[in-house]
Amino acid sequence: MSIALITGASSGIGAVYARRFAARGYNLVLVARAVDRLNDLAAVLRGTYGVEVEIIPADLVDPAQIEVVSKRLRSEPPIEVLVNNAGAGLLGGFATVDPAEMERLLRLNVVAPTLLVSAVVGGMIARGKGAIINVGSVLGLLPEYAPGIYAATKSYVLTMSQSLAAEVSSKGVYVQAVLPAATRTEIYERAGGDISKIPNVMEVDDLVDAALVGFDRKELVTIPPVPDVEAWDAFEQARGVLAQGFSNSQPAARYRA
Repeated sequence: MSIALITGASSGIGAVYARRFAARGYNLVLVARAVDRLNDLAAVLRGTYGVEVEIIPADLVDPAQIEVVSKRLRSEPPIEVLVNNAGAGLLGGFATVDPAEMERLLRLNVVAPTLLVSAVVGGMIARGKGAIINVGSVLGLLPEYAPGIYAATKSYVLTMSQSLAAEVSSKGVYVQAVLPAATRTEIYERAGGDISKIPNVMEVDDLVDAALVGFDRKELVTIPPVPDVEAWDAFEQARGVLAQGFSNSQPAARYRA
């Protein structure tokens, strides 16, 4: 049976991914800090779906604990699907947030998924198959809507996914970036926010179910709330048009006045 490793699996998006992959017949490796929640979820999944569930308690801010997860990603039996879901939010801008809190967010939202991808992708390439799901945010495309570094960390998740896909798609490894908008998870409460003040919040089950439709279609970027895929296609086309000017050896005329 195939194995999916899911980070941030104790609640929210990660827990729903765990249930959905278990329903598809995947054995699971669940990673999170909340051991009691992980054990409760594992018991339900084993009883309901008859799958094997391995638990790895880990705080992915800690390099030593990231290495524990990385070691599992490099070992046997192989991980066929990595869901890089663990992440956090941080309220406040550059002038107000404690630099130590910014560093912690960078370690969780940027460093951890990067190292976990690095740990798993070599084996996937060698086997000629595998899938990596990186959970980002629409704020990665709208950084001016979110003070501070949170949007920047999610922009990184998107660009990492795009760069990774360009590198490994031809080698049998599928990469998907999932960009949720406002979704009903604990991230707001943990960051000190109030989700009741946010309009048009998507339910977690709806978000993951939509993301898995994109997964089955082998989309590179899945944005569940966007109604018209043409909007994303136009964005990508505009990016390509912009890129046509990058190879000019001279500054554009407007900079030579």
